[in-house]
Amino acid sequence: MPGYAPPAIPEDLRARIEKLVKERQAVILSHYYCKPEIHEVAHFVGDSLGLSQEAAKTSAKVIIFCGVHFMAETASLLCPEKTVILANIEAGCPMADMIEPKALAERKKELPGVPVLTYVNSSAAVKALSDICCTSANAVAVLRSLSAKRILFTPDRNLARRIQSLVPEKEVLTWPGFCPTHHRLNLAEVQELKETHPDAAVLAHPECQSKILAEADFIGSTSGLIKRAGDNPKEKFIVLTEEGVLHPMRKMNPLKTFLTPKTAMICPNMKKNSLDNVVSALETLSPVIKVSEDIRADALRAVDRMMAVPRD
Repeated sequence: MPGYAPPAIPEDLRARIEKLVKERQAVILSHYYCKPEIHEVAHFVGDSLGLSQEAAKTSAKVIIFCGVHFMAETASLLCPEKTVILANIEAGCPMADMIEPKALAERKKELPGVPVLTYVNSSAAVKALSDICCTSANAVAVLRSLSAKRILFTPDRNLARRIQSLVPEKEVLTWPGFCPTHHRLNLAEVQELKETHPDAAVLAHPECQSKILAEADFIGSTSGLIKRAGDNPKEKFIVLTEEGVLHPMRKMNPLKTFLTPKTAMICPNMKKNSLDNVVSALETLSPVIKVSEDIRADALRAVDRMMAVPRD
């Protein structure tokens, strides 16, 4: 059903967070996949890289990152002078964990001269071994910017297959990683939703499998999907990505209807972040995420190379 209801946040808790933010000279960042109440107390809500870029622009001394581990690492890469706190230290990313530096180093030895293009959903140590990074929004542009005809893409094989289909003149070698939340989406459920709601536009994230993407009307990054939901004149949408995006979609488009498959697309790690975690992080200024300088220089180089690529 259409409509938007803001999450209920106790006023004393909200006041406590605001007081601590002022005392700590902090900024709170929330990824779209976090709970709605986290969105409501955050200063910025967005994609992982975009959040880190926003943090770098602020005068805040402390960054409270409500997301997963690799995102806080990216904030540390871009804001080395700031104290970066991950709201919940147990919030990791299974896809990022599917590639380890040692394994990537060994694979590079097997592919001499083949550049490594790495999705930002990866550890700083893996970024440091990569030639360039990309997001789901700019992956095609980054791939086209490389002069090499053969590229190793890590760690998401679904995004790799997506950009291979759009840039057929390149040979994209894949790593066997994937996002479990997007990967488990059931094709039959998607097709059933489409049959039941033929008037709905289907929005999908490129971390989904190719068979799911084939059912979509629009494929894009998280921010891209949210923007599309607002720009498209249709009143009904089938959303094929983590359900955290439904909050901003409904908030921005209260008269539109957003539908999801029966199999819940919920990232359990993102949902580990809580308002209590935010309070604790502000009070204790822990747990700190700091990328060591020996890794940071090379990882930042890969990110900076990405940022230098013109947008499509």
